[in-house]
Amino acid sequence: MAEEGGETRGRGPTALPGVGARAVAFLVICVGGFCGLLIGVALVRVQCTGDCDVAQGVGALVGALVSTLGVAVIAVLVLRAMGEWQAGETRH
Repeated sequence: MAEEGGETRGRGPTALPGVGARAVAFLVICVGGFCGLLIGVALVRVQCTGDCDVAQGVGALVGALVSTLGVAVIAVLVLRAMGEWQAGETRH
């Protein structure tokens, strides 16, 4: 099991980021998805007249999915870069 300092028991340095960094990344992904949901609903509300409940639901779903995937990609790239940077520091 990985420990906080980027080292595993008996295996040397690893590029796995700490638990705190992964928790922050998860929270950021959730917030990004919620913001995308709000943007999707707002875009449909501006463009639709009459009964728009289904359209707002679809806009919310699409907005949440697109923004969640985008933020998740960025979060994974940041975590990998951070893990490799920390692993490189322990080698020198």
